[in-house]
Amino acid sequence: MRQFVLRYHQVFALGLALFMLVPAAPAEELRTLPSAQRAVAPGIESTNAYFQATYIWQSHAPMRALYTGPNSLSPNHEKGYSLSATAYFGLRPWSGAELYFNPELIQAVSLSNLTGLGGLSNGENQKTAGPTPTIYRARLYARQTWSLGGGTDRVESSANQLGGPVDKRRLVLTAGNLSVIDLFDANSYSHDPRTQFLNWAQMTHGAFDFAADARGYSWGAALEYYRDDWAIRFGRFLQPFQSNGLQLDYRIAGHHGDQVELEHAHEILGQPGKIRLLGFRNVARMGGFRDALDFAAVNGGTPDVAKVRKDQVKYGFGVDLEQKLNDDVGLLARASWNNGAVETYAFTEIERSVTGGVNVKGSRWGRPDDNVFLGVIRNGLSAAHRDYLASGGLGFFIGDGRINYRPEAIFEAAYVAKAFKGAWVTLDFQRIRNPAYNADRGPVTIAGARLHFEY
Repeated sequence: MRQFVLRYHQVFALGLALFMLVPAAPAEELRTLPSAQRAVAPGIESTNAYFQATYIWQSHAPMRALYTGPNSLSPNHEKGYSLSATAYFGLRPWSGAELYFNPELIQAVSLSNLTGLGGLSNGENQKTAGPTPTIYRARLYARQTWSLGGGTDRVESSANQLGGPVDKRRLVLTAGNLSVIDLFDANSYSHDPRTQFLNWAQMTHGAFDFAADARGYSWGAALEYYRDDWAIRFGRFLQPFQSNGLQLDYRIAGHHGDQVELEHAHEILGQPGKIRLLGFRNVARMGGFRDALDFAAVNGGTPDVAKVRKDQVKYGFGVDLEQKLNDDVGLLARASWNNGAVETYAFTEIERSVTGGVNVKGSRWGRPDDNVFLGVIRNGLSAAHRDYLASGGLGFFIGDGRINYRPEAIFEAAYVAKAFKGAWVTLDFQRIRNPAYNADRGPVTIAGARLHFEY
């Protein structure tokens, strides 16, 4: 019966989205087009299809460890990998409307079963991935754009993007099954572990515990308003039914993840850049760190957030900057914070994070399609979370049994070389001090290689 209810709600959500997709073009404008062109105007892509496959291999050398707990990164030499493959299908049923569908495959063996780090080393790893290939629906969503004038820009055809002109002033509704970070915090230099940095804390704000199932996707809707150099977007998405789980909680009125983002595009010395301000608020059945400590003090045993879960709120903020310096060099920076009172519910165990980096194209050495990425990350925890870990508490990703707290510091360097059309090879290096915020363990060096294909 539960399986039927889940399918019913998925169909209902998609049906509601499609119901809201009304043609945006005025009737007079449509009447001026020949009958064969009324669905989609000339110069606008009506369908597209793309494909990607990414293989990532990583290994870390033996590291110093004064002790090792249940959720520690192994002090011994380890190897891990991930393999993903995604098909992207796009359709424009009428002017202003878009439909997208992405089937996806994942297979992975994670370092230390995906434990022992706040900034995890491979952004392609999923919480439920294993050595058996799994095929699932990653995205199935609809988008409607209402054009409001102000001149036009052109968007190029790409995965989950139908090419064509768009008004600089427009209202956009996106609804269905997708990832929150498909729409929010989309930094041009630091967002995609298939082509850019690998570390989780470089995909988005480290402290942004965005609503998602264990694969990183959710159901929900977002409304965006673009006006010249400004954009504002708001979205509400489903939380997982349980902390870091695969099943989603369809009680969206009571349990949800809300986020709002203000974006401004600018120029400095003639070079483009963007700044984004993000705020989020999650409501879910979560365990609080102080509640777990108090419960253990009264009842004995090790503190455990699973024993004290109740409806609670997590909120946080982030600022994101990207700035082009010239045709070959771009800078990026992020800073984020959340209140850190409750367990990580859907992303990773970071409550304060500052990141920076640079992207350099290979034009200077005769390889214009190559890219170098250099980045630094500094992650931290709230005082309540530190006390919980010091008392032996475990999170989903971290827990060494005790802790000598220090912020987690990560340096990442990646060279992305174009092998031939549609294929890239990456060599990646990560040096992590105080893994899982513990000065009694590490540092650790993680070396990796990535093969990425797309067409």
